[in-house]
Amino acid sequence: MKKYISILMCLNFLIMNAQDKKLKMISEYSSKNNEIRDILQFEGIEYHKIKFTGTKLKNKSYKITCKEIWNGKIIKDSIVFNSKSIGIKQFETVNDTVLNLKVISKLTHKNKLKMTFKFPRFAINREYDAIESNEYSLRNIAQESKLKIDYNKKFYLLAYILPYERKDGSKSWCEVGTSGKEIDKWGEKFGIKHYLLFEMKFE
Repeated sequence: MKKYISILMCLNFLIMNAQDKKLKMISEYSSKNNEIRDILQFEGIEYHKIKFTGTKLKNKSYKITCKEIWNGKIIKDSIVFNSKSIGIKQFETVNDTVLNLKVISKLTHKNKLKMTFKFPRFAINREYDAIESNEYSLRNIAQESKLKIDYNKKFYLLAYILPYERKDGSKSWCEVGTSGKEIDKWGEKFGIKHYLLFEMKFE
């Protein structure tokens, strides 16, 4: 009996240890406070809180890139942020097993998608061209499409999209967000004129 208990304890330890080494992501949209949530919605502000955890996360550098896709074609693929090139040694890698990220964004009156990527000790601001539409939606595509994320591999993180317009005139964002892995082909598949696709990598 003791032998079987010992084996079970060992198996449980191995499972827990393997799970702990995996890169995990926890995401929260908007705010739990009803009044703040109402204000964000009124102002058209998107607010995502994202937390990455994993024992192998410590001492990893990280990079976020953005693909700007117009009429089904990638017209630009740029670096949003690369911790290796920030110029401050203490910010070049994750110094813990947790990395917190907040993404705040909105469409401006000048048809720009204004975004802030806020890390615990600094923030990066970016602006991207957009069409004249108040229907843009920032989606956590890694979570929505249930995509696998891992160390040393680039993964899809966020997508700033317009809705898919059905033949009956109704519109859907979720149908796009849950459509699968060929995210850079959404423009062709759904007839979406413009969207931004953000990718991330820990290495």
